Amino acid sequence: MRLHLHPVDLRLRHTFTIAHDSRDVQPTLIVALSDEPGGPTGLGEATATRYYGVTIESMTQALEAVRPLIEAHDLTDPAAFWAELHPYLADQPFAACALDQAAWDLWAKRQGKPLYQRWQLDPAQAPLTNYTIGLDTPERMVAKLVEWPWPLYKIKLGRADTDLTTIETLRQHTDARFRVDANCGWTVEQTLAFAPELTRLGVEFIEQPLPASDRDGARRVFEQSELPIIADESCIVESDVDRCAGLFHGVNIKLTKCGGLTPARRMIERARALNLRVMVGCMTESSVGISAIAQLLPLLDYADLDGALLITNDPATGVTFNDGRIQYADRPGTGAQLVEP
Repeated sequence: MRLHLHPVDLRLRHTFTIAHDSRDVQPTLIVALSDEPGGPTGLGEATATRYYGVTIESMTQALEAVRPLIEAHDLTDPAAFWAELHPYLADQPFAACALDQAAWDLWAKRQGKPLYQRWQLDPAQAPLTNYTIGLDTPERMVAKLVEWPWPLYKIKLGRADTDLTTIETLRQHTDARFRVDANCGWTVEQTLAFAPELTRLGVEFIEQPLPASDRDGARRVFEQSELPIIADESCIVESDVDRCAGLFHGVNIKLTKCGGLTPARRMIERARALNLRVMVGCMTESSVGISAIAQLLPLLDYADLDGALLITNDPATGVTFNDGRIQYADRPGTGAQLVEP
């Protein structure tokens, strides 16, 4: 088995702004595992993220350091492969994620089956995915919404003084369902005051309104909010799922943050045991990463897998979208395939 690393700069359709970041280009690292010569190739991906201190260089160095272990592995069990590499990549979950996705993709491709089929999952159980409207002026957010008609939007907020009027403005232009993500930008009092108004405006939940450090505030919001509260920054790794019980109604799992499909599946199982709703999100990946994440769809209540729709130079093909519903590629593995340059 051979390891190949492909750094790519993804160009965004619009400047993407959340409460703590703004960008026009999203660097990403595509990891390929191949059976050479002439065998199948598995693909995985993780984006660089300033907020978490992750760079293309740091991911590359981490994977190069374990190249001998990777290339010596027979990959008969991707979960065992993840466990063997985890001690070396524990502090590099983004790199571990890309490698883990590639391993599962290659494993399923070797068997000539889509990964979701190998996991015995039913695509008919998959929820719709939202389309994200990044934080901007209300006028520009309306323009993005009108440009991309969709049945379900996630609205990035985090400017408490204008957030409610922003949702009111957007509501005038669509009957679609809304979700809002405050990205830790609100207080307890603001969240509780906004929730009834957001309910009236057709919002179905609030994602991470408070800083992750404010556990006392999270408990108050959990107990008093009129809308469900979904953890994002408060749910990073597997052990966080238990800590979210009693503070949130659900968790948003990001594969890059937890280290890949292998730990994400365990997090989903644990969340179900704790009666937490489950969402899986993305980090503006290309079709490589989105196709991998999409294999989990039948296990979810909510999905935020629009990353490939937000870029203009997708380096791959894979899952496609039809009015909010993800359609799997008719190919084995995750269905991801690099586009010839």
